Amino acid sequence: MQLIVNDETTIQWKDMSEEEFYEFCALNDDYRIERTAAGDILIMPPAGGETGARNVSLSAQLERWSDKDSRGVTFDSNTGFRLPNGATRSPDAAWVRRSRLARLSRKEKKRFLPLCPDFVVELTSPSDRLSKVQEKMREWMANGAALGWILDARNRRAHIYRADGIEILDAPRRLAGEGPVKGFVLVLSRFWDLDW
Repeated sequence: MQLIVNDETTIQWKDMSEEEFYEFCALNDDYRIERTAAGDILIMPPAGGETGARNVSLSAQLERWSDKDSRGVTFDSNTGFRLPNGATRSPDAAWVRRSRLARLSRKEKKRFLPLCPDFVVELTSPSDRLSKVQEKMREWMANGAALGWILDARNRRAHIYRADGIEILDAPRRLAGEGPVKGFVLVLSRFWDLDW
């Protein structure tokens, strides 16, 4: 079965098993596909140039820090996480403690990871509605993320999600990690205004 779409599309397919969903994604690997807790399948368009450049900057900085820190593993936007609520989601960047990953079987590590990341970052693209990205971040937090960041390039704001609430910063030049990613610093000096 192949799926052909041009825009973000939602398909209701509530009876698809985990195995069938994985196979569906494998057959349609040109698309970024997620599944909500209600069983709706979401097809997202590829990122535009600016969002892609921001995403690689974010992922590269997180990976450089993680490699030196060595307590966890960085994942990019292609990684699916099977959340406790039944959703399968992909953040723009994520970080998970090695001790949690060590509990997974070899097969589980090859598929969508059956856990919620400790730290997630979502970037807004020009086509994103901020309310939808905020809804997704609330889902990450409700399923066990300890820290989440939304980087809203259009409004030049960073939304910091913690267990005790949300903080919004206007055009920060850098963000300091805390909790699971204490010591990580994301430099945003060229993030808001790309110079290419």
